[in-house]
Amino acid sequence: MKYLLALLAMLASMLSGTAVQAAPASEEEAYEIGLDAYTYGYPMVLMDTTRRVSTNAGAPGRLRAPMNDFSHMRTYPDATFKDVVRPNADTLYSSLWYDVGKEPLVLMLPKTAGRYHVVPIMDMWTEVFATLGTRTTGNDGGTVALVGPQWQGTLPQGMRVVRSPTDMGWIIGRIQTNGPADYDHVHGLQAGYDAAPLSQWGKPRAAAMPTVDSSVDMKTPPVVQVAQMTPGAFFARFAEVMKRNPPHATDYAILLRMERVGLVPGQDFDLTKADPAVQRGLTRAAADAYQRMLDRRKRLALTRNNWVALGNALGVYGNDYLQRAFVAYAGLGALPPEEAIYPMAPLDSEGKPLTGAARYVLHFDKEELPPADAFWSLTMYGEDQFFVENPIGRYAIGDRDKLAFNADGSLDLYIQKDDPGADKQANWLPAPAGSFSMNLRLYLPERAARDGRWTPPAIKRLP
Repeated sequence: MKYLLALLAMLASMLSGTAVQAAPASEEEAYEIGLDAYTYGYPMVLMDTTRRVSTNAGAPGRLRAPMNDFSHMRTYPDATFKDVVRPNADTLYSSLWYDVGKEPLVLMLPKTAGRYHVVPIMDMWTEVFATLGTRTTGNDGGTVALVGPQWQGTLPQGMRVVRSPTDMGWIIGRIQTNGPADYDHVHGLQAGYDAAPLSQWGKPRAAAMPTVDSSVDMKTPPVVQVAQMTPGAFFARFAEVMKRNPPHATDYAILLRMERVGLVPGQDFDLTKADPAVQRGLTRAAADAYQRMLDRRKRLALTRNNWVALGNALGVYGNDYLQRAFVAYAGLGALPPEEAIYPMAPLDSEGKPLTGAARYVLHFDKEELPPADAFWSLTMYGEDQFFVENPIGRYAIGDRDKLAFNADGSLDLYIQKDDPGADKQANWLPAPAGSFSMNLRLYLPERAARDGRWTPPAIKRLP
């Protein structure tokens, strides 16, 4: 009888929704959960750190504007630009950090008269959930209402609606720019971007007054700031940002595991108040998870010519949290492959790391030039993933430059630290003195490039 009564009591407890208290997580269990939780949360923490820098509008630097306002790059980035790793030198950026938690934001887009442009909209998890522009909506501009995940209401008739999965996020638009001589024309196109809360749309409104938040670190690149966070600071920031930026519908498995260590969406997290075993496990996990993310590059598949094929899991990652974290670290704001692909070159044809101590040539046969419907370029990065100063201020080279083709229509690009001479300078991409890597960008890549039938040729070391 006592057994039956106990069984009935337990059943009643379960039916009433009161779960039997599980045993606390062991240090090893907390460590395993922490590895996944850090990887899962890294893109959001990096996004929020980048947002704080970019919206510190009164501070020096480019791409600075308050929330829900556009800022524009007026020139290509140079070696002083550290806000985002692996920037491009092909387009002029137009950036907007949005907050649609209270009301929709109306976006006005310019007519570009056939000029390639893309306006990717990225949630706080770094998922590109919408792309506007040449490939999807065309070049005739228009008006779009960006609404929050919980918003219900009425919009003006005929206005296109895009729903953000999170309250906050980032738009980092790109307009094709054909060298510095093209800046003035692109500035005119950038002037066609605008944004206004729905309640102020179509009404006169005063410009936001820039203010400086002195607590924001404006000197250390965001990717370095996150790397330097203590485990407690990292997980606390992650929990705080999740309060207004909910997980995706497919994330339940990891969310249920995170509950075991006290990381619950919508709630604060203080590592110092966690069980000692959880504290030890999460502290160990943070450093190891960060290193695992860095090691991802070493495990990426190489093409037959020693390029890293980042694959089609760019911009939209599903539940591949490690890929999402690595791309955030190595190229925050990456576009989906239908818009652009980014083969990365860390090695030469002999499998040796690229270095400014050597000289290289990248040879394209006439029939093997990068198959891009918009344009292509090759961009140089130093060991820290940023541009490196060079004597001619050239950080990328591509099909919009005045390249010197060979008589048979083939093309040689010269990659080295020192000037290769007057006859080769048009095709010279300067390299830094130390280690470097490169990305070959193809905008609107043809299907052969997206599915791997075309791959870049090997980078050959010159004697």
